[in-house]
Amino acid sequence: MKKAPVAPYKIDSISGLHRLLELSSPSHPLISLIDNTKIAVEMGQLPETFLLSFYKISYKKLLKGRMGYGQGYYDYDEGGLVFTAPHQIISIAADAEFYGVTLLIHPDFIRNYSLATSIKNYGFFNYEANEALHLSEKERSTIQEVLGHISRELQNPIDDFSQDVLISYLEVLLNYSNRFYKRQFITRKAVNHDLLAKMEHLLNEYFEPENALNKGLPTVEFLAEKLNLSPRYLSDMLRSLTGQNAQQHIHEKLIERAKERLSTTRLTVSEIAYELGFEHPQSFSKLFKIKTKQSPVDFRQSFN
Repeated sequence: MKKAPVAPYKIDSISGLHRLLELSSPSHPLISLIDNTKIAVEMGQLPETFLLSFYKISYKKLLKGRMGYGQGYYDYDEGGLVFTAPHQIISIAADAEFYGVTLLIHPDFIRNYSLATSIKNYGFFNYEANEALHLSEKERSTIQEVLGHISRELQNPIDDFSQDVLISYLEVLLNYSNRFYKRQFITRKAVNHDLLAKMEHLLNEYFEPENALNKGLPTVEFLAEKLNLSPRYLSDMLRSLTGQNAQQHIHEKLIERAKERLSTTRLTVSEIAYELGFEHPQSFSKLFKIKTKQSPVDFRQSFN
């Protein structure tokens, strides 16, 4: 009989996580920086999966074992910076050993600041664990310096300026991370171009006659799953390489195939729309006109 999945262990407060890890209480209830080597509890004694109600930013170098998010476990031999948004599932193998630090930020800490809105623009909070940010030696020093500032500020008595100062350091940390992810996309260009080629093949195959008709329009989620990437990582990687996100690539391939069908077949516009996966021909005509400045009928007439 198949074992029923265990529900993730939900933790609503940073203090609650400190207690679970057998750490002393955080100096601030809404933000904490944990030295992972100070965690006293054995990994095997912790729940299999967690669901945190706050942001988590971790730099970890794995000594042994595996860590994971959602359904997958990943090795961390190189070490990496991993970002987790609230309510994502986190799992740690019982034999995992690692060092580094973990920064915890409750949404209430940033609620009255512009960061509460702008933090949603940092796509890496929606990346998978295997899409961690791997830092160069110089980048690691920069990140450690910012984390050092945060650590020292947390050790100071809380005053009227404490939150403003910590928010400023958080923004610096996130902006550096954005810069370093951009560098990672560039330095891994060969691998990413292979992914781009695979995506092109997937789309070409998808738009073969009868395929899209049976499946509907391709989605970013479909492509990401086939490429073993998170949707947000795929879009950010593509934007760094081509200037277009994943949805724009889908539209570009769709319009390319539509032009081919309009110029080489006698199918009606509606038939082509259904063949490409559109439920309503009007939606196809609207997208075609936005992308080409012509209606499908006008394109066919101008081509002929």
